[in-house]
Amino acid sequence: MATQAPTSSETFIASNLSILRLRLTSLSPLDYKQPMEFSGKVVVVTGASMGIGEALAQAFASQGASVVLSSRDAGRVEAARQRIGYPDRTLAVSCDVRNREEIDKVVSLTLHHFGRIDVWINNAGYGLSDSVALMDMAECRALFETNLFGAISGMQAVLPVMKQQRSGTVINISSVAGHIPLPYSGAYSATKFALNAIGKAARLELRGSGVNVLTVCPGYVRSEFANNRVRGRDPLELSNPRQGGISPQRVAEAAIQGYRRNQREVVVPGSNRFFIWVYRLWPGVVERVMARMARPRKASASATIAPR
Repeated sequence: MATQAPTSSETFIASNLSILRLRLTSLSPLDYKQPMEFSGKVVVVTGASMGIGEALAQAFASQGASVVLSSRDAGRVEAARQRIGYPDRTLAVSCDVRNREEIDKVVSLTLHHFGRIDVWINNAGYGLSDSVALMDMAECRALFETNLFGAISGMQAVLPVMKQQRSGTVINISSVAGHIPLPYSGAYSATKFALNAIGKAARLELRGSGVNVLTVCPGYVRSEFANNRVRGRDPLELSNPRQGGISPQRVAEAAIQGYRRNQREVVVPGSNRFFIWVYRLWPGVVERVMARMARPRKASASATIAPR
């Protein structure tokens, strides 16, 4: 029996289905959602002038949210806002999270412009590369002021607003270093261990209030974070992973997925959960690996205390 040749309309449909299948297979998880999924939501991101903070602001804004970007450097955070676009739904403000009055101003400004706060992201932070034996205590205290106490101040400023709304989410950007202590970054790890504890304790305290606290723990991220860390006195440092790390955009995607699911914690990439598990059971194995990763600091980074 002879087969009938396809009609022009059938050919058109078949070719377009092929294009559609190709498009679907190339989408990231965020692309499957409606582009205006977060329309009406208001998001505040600290440390939003680059890296993970900028990627988070971009991800929420691209899906319809109104976003307030904050950073110590007003010029850099405004440049990030312009890169993101959506000028009618974004706002750039200067804020040093070490100063509670400046945080309160961000809360007030956000409520004045947008009327509510649905998501508050504590992302402001930096690293300190030095040994416990040699690190400058003033630098250690400054690190805690930003990475930990700045995040706590942000939570204390925004939680009354969210509790009154009976809804909201605080997202704390922590680190896998908050599960596995890093040599020559011990103080940084300590800030993240503490941030993990604060976020998870607050989550329990807020049960029944409609407010969630999500802790996001990225592994090594390809960003300017390593280049911008304060370098101390010790001539050794921990080398970067050979794999090169993940992108800030991947961290943002994982954070948004965790936000959608009202999760307690997100580790990204997920494979890092294996290393956390191994460290809990056999810490000596992980410690031997990290000991081999110690190396002399590059000559260009041999200065004592770098300016922030």
